[in-house]
Amino acid sequence: MKKAMISQPMGGLTKDEMLKIRDAAKAELEALGYEVLDTIFPSFDNEFGLMDPDHIALLHLGKSLEEMAKCDLVYFCEGWQDKRGCRIEHSAATAYGIKVMYQGK
Repeated sequence: MKKAMISQPMGGLTKDEMLKIRDAAKAELEALGYEVLDTIFPSFDNEFGLMDPDHIALLHLGKSLEEMAKCDLVYFCEGWQDKRGCRIEHSAATAYGIKVMYQGK
């Protein structure tokens, strides 16, 4: 089965808002025959003892890129271009020839 991941803005959203967006994207991808990899990771705060949110975001980005290596497609939710992590994921996907898809297109 083809695999996909979702790149979505998360900053400033509640967990419920974030999951609502993700669930809609996941349903769209599954209807197209993709298995969607979960890229919402538990916090690394305790494991690494970091308090700086930018460092934690960087750890999550690294894990997302690791999951991207398993994907055939990356789905970008609206607003991706406004978020640093999503832009990096987009650059990686296009640089490595992974198909991209945009919400609403």
